Formats: sequence, structure tokens, C-alpha cells
Amino acid sequence: MAIHPPQSRVWWKEPIAKAELVWIGVAFLWGLIMFFMMIYWHIYGQQNLSTQVGRIDPAVFEQRTNDFAEKFKVREEGDTGIPVVKPPAGGDAYMLARTYEWWPVLELEKGKSYKLHISSLDLQHGFSLQPINMNIQVHPGLEHVVTITPTEAGIYGVVCNEYCGLGHHVMTGRIYVVDSGQGG
Repeated sequence: MAIHPPQSRVWWKEPIAKAELVWIGVAFLWGLIMFFMMIYWHIYGQQNLSTQVGRIDPAVFEQRTNDFAEKFKVREEGDTGIPVVKPPAGGDAYMLARTYEWWPVLELEKGKSYKLHISSLDLQHGFSLQPINMNIQVHPGLEHVVTITPTEAGIYGVVCNEYCGLGHHVMTGRIYVVDSGQGG
């Protein structure tokens, strides 16, 4: 029961005020503009990733990532023992998510393109590559393949931006980008 009930119980038969019609028109027009801007930004703004996504058994992806890390390992990361892996330019690079870890650490060359394969072994994780703000939702059983071409040398951080449990805040990884011909 309303505090102040309407005079007429059949409110939808009441005429719409001119100001209300103007705002409905403005909201509709704004919705259309935003819809077409999404298409525009996808094509011309280069803001959305065009990834290939396919189904893969998590155990198969883990084996591929282990084989990749073993084949292209150049060193180990500090005292953690995590391998730093340097794939050949133009080749495939693998990175997997598992509870509270991005594995392995990658070393890529500036200006070279790579096909980055990403998947999860256990839970849904978020792949956020900073400072370039690349974001992908990573699920077990799905493999994302995205072509990346680093344009600046430096250390890029990989952060899980999808809550995955109590150790979520420590789930970080790294990608080193070095000038062509140099190692980090």
C-alpha cells in the first residue's frame, strides 16, 4: 500500500509528459550511440582483444606448458626457482594459471610478435597484463590464444584480477621485455 496512492489506478493509460518523452528519447539515442561506439572502438580503437578460444584438457595444457618451459628455459627467477622462458620471436609462448601462481615467467623481445597461449588448471582466474591493461578471463578447459607485440622494454606485471581464494592477493607473474638481441 502506497503512502500517496495515484489518483488513477490505471497509470499506464495516462498521457506521458513532454519532458519525460524528451528524456526517454535522449536515453534511447545515447544507448544507440554507445552501441555503435563499442563496434567503432573494437575496430579502430584497438581496445578489445581478438582472441582465439578453444577447448583443451587442463592436463594437456599443463604438459604443453611444461614442455615449452623445459625447451626454452634461460634461467631461474631469483630464489623462487620459477623458470624464465624465452621463446623464439614469432613463436608460441605458454603461461598457465593455477592456484595463486602464474607460471612460467616469460622473456620476450621488444617489437617481436608472439602467440601467447593462456589457460587455467583449476579455477577461474583473471589475466591482467600491466601497464598495458590487457584483461582476459581465464577458465580451466579453455585456451586463449592472443597475438602480442611488446612495444616497450621493461617488466610487465601479470595480476589475477578475479578472486580465486585466500591467496589471491599473491597471485602475480612477470613478463620481461628486452631489446632485440639482449637478455634480461
